[in-house]
Amino acid sequence: MKLSYRWLQQYIDLDLSPSELAEALIGLGLEVEEVEPLGTDLSGVVIGRVLEVRPHPNADRLTLCRVDLGSGEPVP
Repeated sequence: MKLSYRWLQQYIDLDLSPSELAEALIGLGLEVEEVEPLGTDLSGVVIGRVLEVRPHPNADRLTLCRVDLGSGEPVP
């Protein structure tokens, strides 16, 4: 079973880091297979705002978008 550390924090006052909590659970006789950090490698992820959506001139199932990435000119 996978449990979220943040979900546990909603129900239990935790003063331990995720790895310390895993060690404490193991000390109580429970099995912890792994502690898996999520969202640590988000390099290259960019958030943008779609400014315009229009149909592709040569395809029925495609659309063209203009997106503002916050770095100057919108990207076609």
